[in-house]
Amino acid sequence: MAKPSPDDRKYTKEHEWAKADGGTVTMGITDHAQELLTDVVYVELPAVGRKVKQAQPIAVVESVKSVSDIFAPVSGEVVEVNQALEATPELVNKDAFGEGWVARIRMESPAEFDGLMTAEQYEEHIKANPH
Repeated sequence: MAKPSPDDRKYTKEHEWAKADGGTVTMGITDHAQELLTDVVYVELPAVGRKVKQAQPIAVVESVKSVSDIFAPVSGEVVEVNQALEATPELVNKDAFGEGWVARIRMESPAEFDGLMTAEQYEEHIKANPH
């Protein structure tokens, strides 16, 4: 059973989370998403310095079951990636909301972040769309 989505961050319909810290957002996939994927075996991280647009693919996650895009929750520039995922991709399964983070993005438009779903809205979204 997926852990409840923390309410200290925002969410996308594609099952990414974003946590703002000043002008930077740390992002990853939700616990619900990692549960659907099952065992994560590889994460293709974005390049630091890459410009990304909201809702465009930023990274790829491979599990024993499927390959899925990870989408940017906001537009901006990738300023850091979680190098630990290269050697230990299963961190996404173990701690999707913590050690399994994917990237940090310097936001172009804080209004995009403000427009993401709250934890409560996301929980309603996954009840209505469980897969």
